[in-house]
Amino acid sequence: MKFGMRTPSLKKSIKARTTGRAKRAVKKAVIPGYGKKGVGWIKNPKKAAYNKVYKKTSFSIFDLVK
Repeated sequence: MKFGMRTPSLKKSIKARTTGRAKRAVKKAVIPGYGKKGVGWIKNPKKAAYNKVYKKTSFSIFDLVK
């Protein structure tokens, strides 16, 4: 588990910004729970718990700028 500042990844940042609206729309039409809040706890509770703790214990360099 990481505590403290997350190391920024340019590759992942670009990937997140360029994944298009059309791709998300298709996934939402095909996968019933896609994009719904709280579905992660149903699908994989262990991963959801880890992500919740990770989000609270680490921060981004961009959070310091705000």
